[in-house]
Amino acid sequence: MMLNVLSPMVATCWPSASSSASFRTQLNNKPPPIAAACLSRSGAAVKHNQLLNHHPDDDTDNRVHNNNNKKKKERVFFLDVNPICYNGSTPSLHSFARWISLFFSQVSLTHPVIAVIDGEGAHEYRRRMLPSYKAHRRKFSRWVSASQESAKAPVQRSHQLISDTLNKCNVPVVKIPAQEADDVVATLVEQVLHKGYHAVIASPDKDFKQLICKDVQLVMPLPELKRWSFYTLDHYIAQYKCDPLSDLSLRCIMGDEADGVPGIQHLVPGFGMKTALKLLKKHGSLDNLLNAAAVRTVGKPYIQDALTKHACHLRKNYDVLSLRRDVNVRLQEDWLQKRPADNDMEIISNFIDMLGRNS
Repeated sequence: MMLNVLSPMVATCWPSASSSASFRTQLNNKPPPIAAACLSRSGAAVKHNQLLNHHPDDDTDNRVHNNNNKKKKERVFFLDVNPICYNGSTPSLHSFARWISLFFSQVSLTHPVIAVIDGEGAHEYRRRMLPSYKAHRRKFSRWVSASQESAKAPVQRSHQLISDTLNKCNVPVVKIPAQEADDVVATLVEQVLHKGYHAVIASPDKDFKQLICKDVQLVMPLPELKRWSFYTLDHYIAQYKCDPLSDLSLRCIMGDEADGVPGIQHLVPGFGMKTALKLLKKHGSLDNLLNAAAVRTVGKPYIQDALTKHACHLRKNYDVLSLRRDVNVRLQEDWLQKRPADNDMEIISNFIDMLGRNS
């Protein structure tokens, strides 16, 4: 593997040249396999205050037996940088500063943090399969200082400013050409779990729900409450009455409007969330469901017709929405060290002051 150090803590790794696998090959090779059946659990959907008041320190799931004594697993945080650099749909460096300040001071503290940014041309891999994929996503424009002194310097991209700030806060930044941050995070999470750590993914992206398990949590920014909030396996099961291993299959049916991935509702209006959950609870995965529908009746006529007529559409959604775990990137041991955090607030304050001077 080629590893080029761009700055003290910014690494660029070149991806492998392997092409996209077929739907069935992905199912066979993607660890862990989609469960044979969804877990059903009674009880009301997760309450809003349960989500907001939860902290991972309260989870007994995070404790493992070691020499007959309970020992808490160490956490590694993965920061999905791109989504927190937006205020709604508008690129905003002030948004990044606000969320990273809250993240360091209230969430990650001194735990290891690995930040991941989309590489150049990151979306092309999926756009070749589905041209509408993230077609409306606005990009950062180049940032130029208004001062005469800085104006003479070369133009700096916003992501470089972000990377520099994270570096100063002792956070390694991983950016891989032609790879989306989601796939890089999924690959590194698997490596972290193999080393016996607990992974926490900081992102509002729904794609990461397919990774949730007892050792993988999400922490999401909630703009309306101006805080981060943890989302766990228990939250997911309470909300969907279904195991996260079937989340990918569910999203293939429902689609993802924000990412430009059309669900089946615009083709079959009566085919909604309730119907999808019922089918997945019985068949376990999209592959099992489509295979069953190809040889026998699995539901009402409109359901049967939708599954047989639009099977290719659903399989394409699977190819687009499934997170890859084969990105050519390797976890570095120094990324797992306790993070010095003494200067976080000063660094972020200086970053905000710089934005104010040059706005």
